[in-house]
Amino acid sequence: MPKMLLPESGVTFIAVTSGKGGVGKSTITINLAAALARLGKRVGILDADIYGFSIPAMMKIDQKPTMIDQTAIPAESHGVKVMSMGFFAKDNQPVMWRGPMLNKWIRNFLTNTHWGELDYLLLDLPPGTRDVAIDVAAMIPQAQEIIVTTPHYAASHVASRAGVMAQHTKHSILGVVENMAYFESNGEKNYLFGQGGAEKLAEELHSHIIAQVPFAQPEENTGSSVYDEDSVIGEVFTHLAEELIYQ
Repeated sequence: MPKMLLPESGVTFIAVTSGKGGVGKSTITINLAAALARLGKRVGILDADIYGFSIPAMMKIDQKPTMIDQTAIPAESHGVKVMSMGFFAKDNQPVMWRGPMLNKWIRNFLTNTHWGELDYLLLDLPPGTRDVAIDVAAMIPQAQEIIVTTPHYAASHVASRAGVMAQHTKHSILGVVENMAYFESNGEKNYLFGQGGAEKLAEELHSHIIAQVPFAQPEENTGSSVYDEDSVIGEVFTHLAEELIYQ
């Protein structure tokens, strides 16, 4: 068993999951990780979305992990250590594997990576409740989960399956993050995807909403998907990170 999985390692594992793709799960992962790092925590991201890897591109990471024998030294961006299949897939080629190979790579990322001392390891899980989510639940039973949804009822309805699976695997749910919650213009909030989906999801899971992330203003997007800490979205993630640290 990797040392970091032992109870005495002191690592807090947070799995970020959703019921469906396109709700901004990876955006939530990288911005929460960056916010935790800004608050002085030692943070890593394991991009467990083997088929839909996006973390390196979203964080504008150009360098690949350094290999020493069979051990990888993670790439780093915004003070966060990152491991992803995106570093190993040549020319953005698709990964076409079945369950056992997925399990092997997730285990490799945990075991054969020199993470060093970490306070938090965030796992960006693929959407849904298939092989990787089941494997991670078995490998890291102490992981806690954040469920990401949009305000749309269809998205929250599908997300509830991921939440129910977390409960079945005995993972505790930290809470629901509602992404694309609203767009603010001239001080007025416009609810482009409606309202109420996240509240309904939190109620179904006997949990609560821990953050509502608005659409970005155009000037807040500088090419990277990590928002500046002084931006409206950056402040939302700072508050979320503080809540997780001091809960």
